Order: sequence, then C-alpha cells, then structure tokens
Amino acid sequence: MNSKTPVKVNDGRDQPLIELGGVTRVYGKSRAAVRALRGIDLWVDDGEFLVVMGSSGSGKSTCMNILGCLDTPTTGAYFFKGVEVGRLSRDQRALLRRHYLGFVFQGYNLLNRTSALENVELPLIYRGMPPAERHACALQAIGAVGLKGWEAHTPGELSGGQQQRVAIARAIVTEPSVLLADEPTGNLDSTTSHEIMQVLTELNREQGITIVMVTHEADVAAHAQRIVHFVDGVVESDMRNEGKV
Repeated sequence: MNSKTPVKVNDGRDQPLIELGGVTRVYGKSRAAVRALRGIDLWVDDGEFLVVMGSSGSGKSTCMNILGCLDTPTTGAYFFKGVEVGRLSRDQRALLRRHYLGFVFQGYNLLNRTSALENVELPLIYRGMPPAERHACALQAIGAVGLKGWEAHTPGELSGGQQQRVAIARAIVTEPSVLLADEPTGNLDSTTSHEIMQVLTELNREQGITIVMVTHEADVAAHAQRIVHFVDGVVESDMRNEGKV
C-alpha cells in the first residue's frame, strides 16, 4: 500500500492552474434549498493527476461541473490560469471549454454509425480545422491511447474498453490543458479499468496533461498523485499519494 501523508496543497511558490476559493453551490431557495458545496478551497497545479472521491451527494460531481464551466458557483471564485471564470461571458466560457478542457465520462458518448477516427475528429471539425490536418491529429491521438489499427471500426465493433479509449482520444485530440474525467471506469470490469487507468497515467506523465478525475473506486484512485475526499459539500481530506509523486 502506498504511504499517504497530509499535504499543503498550494505552498505559494507558483500560481496554480486551477484554484477554487470559498466556492459554494446552492440549488433552489428557502426550505427547498440544497447546498451541494459549502465552501470549497482547492488548488490543482499544472501537470498534476488529482482524484476526487466521495459518496453520492458529497458534491464531487457539482465541483466537476464547475471546473468544466458547465455550472457556476453561487458564491466564491473559480480561477483558471489566473483568470476568474465567473467574470467571463457565456461565449468566453464556451471558448475556454473548447480550447483548454477535455472531457471523459462514464458513458462513452460516441456516434454509433461513425468510425473511431471520425469520432475523434469531431472536436476539430468544430474548430474549423482543415480535413487533412484534423485527420493527422486524430490518427496521432488514437495511437496515443493504443488503438492503432482500429481507426475504421465503429463503436459497435469495439469492446467497452476500446470505446473508452476512443472517447479519451477524442478528449485529448485538441491538446487540452486539463482532462476532466467523471467515473471513466464505471462501466468497465476491473482488468479493463486498470488498462484505462494506465492510459490516463501515461498521458499525464508523457504529455503533461493535467487530470482531474471523479471516482468512487479506491483501486482506481490509487493511480493518482493526490486524492481529495469530499463529504457533505466540503473537503474532508487532501492527501498526496507518495508512491505516485
């Protein structure tokens, strides 16, 4: 078992890539109000692999939605590369998502009648990238997740693990600063889950992609450099996984 010791998340030496300061999120009003986040302080440094754990209702998914610019804090501030995201317009937040963030979900969300290569090319089509260039980028991303030779296969011809690899390739083809992964192994068996975590670990180490991942599985979380536990909308603990530093 890897030794774990408490860590001071941000020692002030460098500006973190991501910073949440006093973030709350309340849904509804008065007696119907649900306080999903109750004052979150969290920093993520460039190049880190951080896992957020917590039971259902702990606020981890709400936090991920805020990091992904899919939701906004009720109070508090979210800074990305030193820019306060809450001060950006809706269009500016959409550009931040498109150019700096990649997303991987429990469901693969692939187009069923479209080849693996074409699925990976989709974000580049939205960017207006010329066909030859996006084709080359998609091939490189598919190779990076270990699916070279499977480019022409549709999702129905791929296993669950292979489909998740395609989803990861689609998320990294735009060369994002941060990959946000929400239960990426939730639909997979333990062996395939380990393979997917190896892919993510290699992307973090070799390409320097910052990864923030939500999971409820301790063996999956063990691949990360830091493990943050949420309880009832607050950070209960923030521990560095010494074996992964």
